[in-house]
Amino acid sequence: MTITGGIPSAPSLARPRRPAVAPVAVPMPVCDPHPRTPALLSPLAVRGMTLRNRVVMPPMGTNFALPDGTVSDTQIAYYAQRARGGTGLIIVENICVSFPAGSNGTTQLRIDHDRYVPRLWELTEQLHRHGAMVAVQLNHAGASANPGRTGVPAQSSGERPSKPGGTAPVPMTVEQIAQVVTDFATAAARAKRAGFDAVEIHAGHSYLLCQFLSPYYNTRTDAYGGSPANRARIVREVLAAVREQVGPRYPILVRISADELVAGGNGLEESVEVMRHMVEEIDVIDVSAALAFNLQYQIDSMDLPDGWRAEMARRFRDEFGRPTITSGNIRDPKVAERIIAGGQADLVAMGRGLIAEPWWVRKVADGAADTILSCISCNIGCADHRIRLDRPIRCTINPDIIGHEEYQERRVTRPTKVVVVGAGVGGMEAACTAAEVGCDVVLLEGRDVVGGVVGDAVHLPAKRRIAGFLHHLARRAARVGVDVRTGSWGTPSAVAALSPDLVVNATGSAPLVPPVPGLRERIDQDGTGVYSILGATSHAEDLDLEGRQVVVVGAGAVGLDVVEHVTARGAKVVLVERLGTVGADLDLITRMQMVEMLDKEKVEIRTLTSLLEVKDGAVVVARPDGSTLELVFDAAFVCLGMRAVDAPYRELAEHFVGTGIEVLNIGDSAAVGRIIDATAGGRDVLLALERAGVLPFTHPGRC
Repeated sequence: MTITGGIPSAPSLARPRRPAVAPVAVPMPVCDPHPRTPALLSPLAVRGMTLRNRVVMPPMGTNFALPDGTVSDTQIAYYAQRARGGTGLIIVENICVSFPAGSNGTTQLRIDHDRYVPRLWELTEQLHRHGAMVAVQLNHAGASANPGRTGVPAQSSGERPSKPGGTAPVPMTVEQIAQVVTDFATAAARAKRAGFDAVEIHAGHSYLLCQFLSPYYNTRTDAYGGSPANRARIVREVLAAVREQVGPRYPILVRISADELVAGGNGLEESVEVMRHMVEEIDVIDVSAALAFNLQYQIDSMDLPDGWRAEMARRFRDEFGRPTITSGNIRDPKVAERIIAGGQADLVAMGRGLIAEPWWVRKVADGAADTILSCISCNIGCADHRIRLDRPIRCTINPDIIGHEEYQERRVTRPTKVVVVGAGVGGMEAACTAAEVGCDVVLLEGRDVVGGVVGDAVHLPAKRRIAGFLHHLARRAARVGVDVRTGSWGTPSAVAALSPDLVVNATGSAPLVPPVPGLRERIDQDGTGVYSILGATSHAEDLDLEGRQVVVVGAGAVGLDVVEHVTARGAKVVLVERLGTVGADLDLITRMQMVEMLDKEKVEIRTLTSLLEVKDGAVVVARPDGSTLELVFDAAFVCLGMRAVDAPYRELAEHFVGTGIEVLNIGDSAAVGRIIDATAGGRDVLLALERAGVLPFTHPGRC
């Protein structure tokens, strides 16, 4: 059945009676479940294609394709979930038009041969059944291709690598350019046969066509270099060849980096000038930004505001009268509505937002916007997994990006009591998940707020998106009837008194304080000015740091968060790190953001330097040559990592040994990790319920 009208109501969104929402350390405005979004949910017709609303899933690599470039079953299920969720237009991830020279990523879809058409048809068929329109992004990687994977030299407009330190490409001949034009055209013809409603030509983000458009890369002196008209020539030829293949009633989209945000590249006005020479055959302009080496502005870092690129889209919309797509950390339905209603863009793209919440549109339309699982822009499971680690994508806050909320259709077969100890993100996820499959759940938290160490970290203003996730967990727990008891320690006797069938320990972690002389006597003590990670976050807003000297020891994720915060408050910072680099534990997007911040704020960085002693008003460190140095401070923040708080687990396990009651240990109390590890561990409560024989096993959809 094809859905052509609105979005069907969602039975799973029915709301049971709610207990009070548990308190979170950082307050936030109440989430509006019924935002008015008439413009956002209105249809849009583009050259024979009618979208049911203005929400676009932009192309994002997944590493879900099979090794030969064929669509996988996982890929079909992944995209189908977003179509079911009401997305208007799904632009399938970038697909290779010229193999092997143009391939990108570890496992990329291919469309350079007719043999790929049947499975691509199965993909579009499934998405059409759920009412979505479907495009595919046609791409040649150019200098961004990895010769170590492709086995052939990378090609480009010139010899400049796609990013500093990358492999130098080979400048293309005119004959090679002509072949690429043909490859795009034949790929578009195959896409149309495969059931795609449109194609998007990728001309941004340091891929081949961008490398011709951008003066940063293009130093040619022939007909394909120099003037804006010449640099646009290859794209103009691609568009003409594609139009000839697909006909006059088939939409063609083009994605560009409107502002490359680099010296020597195209700024916004330069991109507008280039667009004049290729706009004739373009139906929709997909307005993005940045290049390969400033990914924090392409795959937006957490600190960038919602819709920060929208005015770029307006510039192209006003100049060329074409519909535009904008993106950029758009999470809030009210922001999306304002962009459309205010004429900044015609369509809003939510990439990572739809990875986290496939049913974003459906929930907005059904008046359940307060149940949206809003992306925190951490870039760990989606970007870092795929780009740096060659893994398939995952999501920090959604442990099942394939099945999403389908597990909620399962039910325990008999009354089951689950007691969760610790209300950090892992414990909250476990408690909510267990309640959602019918368990009676009690969540014990010794503190007076929920959130654990993550709740402490969100005192830093840059972590406001994570604070939103904690509030989501608290609202979710209230909706499903979790009995949250703050100020209640989960001692073995307290847990046993609740007669559990399953116990989950999620007692988290605490700052690691090594036996450095003078440290333990001073850290987090009044008047010393020496703070741990938790001391830093608890005092985030009340320290007067303007012009003060600050020493931060530890250049991992938390140490850099502290540096970012204190430099914003006017501090002069020395950063001390035992390793040879900063941000070694960060995802690549956040690391780029932090390196940029350190340079901008002129932070004094001392790597290969170890903490030896803490004195009143000074720390003693060992320099790389073995000599010592005393660094004076007004405030010192010692951020040397975290240690598991696992003693409660050992006590619980010992208490329940031989009873047949499993004690599941999850999150940092099992092994110190990230939020993504805690939420995944929390969802594993389903496996424990299966082991207990109270939850029937089903084929896992989790990914």
